[in-house]
Amino acid sequence: MSIFVSAVGFGVASGAVIALASLGFTLQFGLTNTLNIAYGSFITLAAFVGYGFVQFGLSPWTTMAIVAAIMGVLSVAYYGGFIRSLIRRSIGFGPLAIATAAALIFIEYTIVLVAGTTTRSYGLTSGTTYHLWDFVWTSTQVAIIVLAAALVTMFQLGLRTTRLGRALRATAANRTLARACGIRVERVSVGAWMISGLLCGVAGVALAMTTQAFTYNLGLTFLIVIIAAAVVGGIGEPLGAVTGGLIIGLVTQVSAAYFNPAYSDVAAFVLLIAALLLRPTGLFGGQARRSNVATA
Repeated sequence: MSIFVSAVGFGVASGAVIALASLGFTLQFGLTNTLNIAYGSFITLAAFVGYGFVQFGLSPWTTMAIVAAIMGVLSVAYYGGFIRSLIRRSIGFGPLAIATAAALIFIEYTIVLVAGTTTRSYGLTSGTTYHLWDFVWTSTQVAIIVLAAALVTMFQLGLRTTRLGRALRATAANRTLARACGIRVERVSVGAWMISGLLCGVAGVALAMTTQAFTYNLGLTFLIVIIAAAVVGGIGEPLGAVTGGLIIGLVTQVSAAYFNPAYSDVAAFVLLIAALLLRPTGLFGGQARRSNVATA
């Protein structure tokens, strides 16, 4: 029983990082209908940029804020200079996904060209250990869980209470109707990619902080987990992305506790396949979409 409880504790910590990454990924998809495979390379880039700042002596938390801002700007540049130009050419969903996969390869091997294939580590110690009931978390894990909860709460409140949030929901529900109602959908899309870049930056640094060592393929490996979380929760649905992230985190960590940890990502892949076969729209796919249309 103690093994299971410990695995659940690690699953919550892992799920917090997955939820942040999946939220940014699904936000891009929901606004522009783009399956951005290159999102994994942006996770890697965030981890390596953060490593550079840590090597300069900055704290990981200060680094996380700086990297989030950098990734937000890069995400907007990537959308404006690459994705939007392809969308305007009406190349279709499949070819667009293939183009983002090519972008992933380009970014990944650019990282290899600059940083090499040597493993990197932020060199963080576990620090203080906190015991809550039978759960055991390090101070870093607790901070990341609290941060993820705060960011997700702020995002959900922003969707409901701010002008940009209402515009995001309206554009995601019906882009053509939103434009006809006077919403500047291109500006809204830029805002969405900015927010997703910020979340990507936070998730990339958080992932590197909780990983003993990482290489240039960090994001590519993590991408399967991100997509699984988005699909399980309902791709394009923010609440579904967060829920799916927590589910995937729990499943991978529990499976790692009872089986070979090297195959923990296989559990995420199996859950992804099961979700596609049994409920393709995800846990919140249909319900959340109807709610967004009703309240837009």
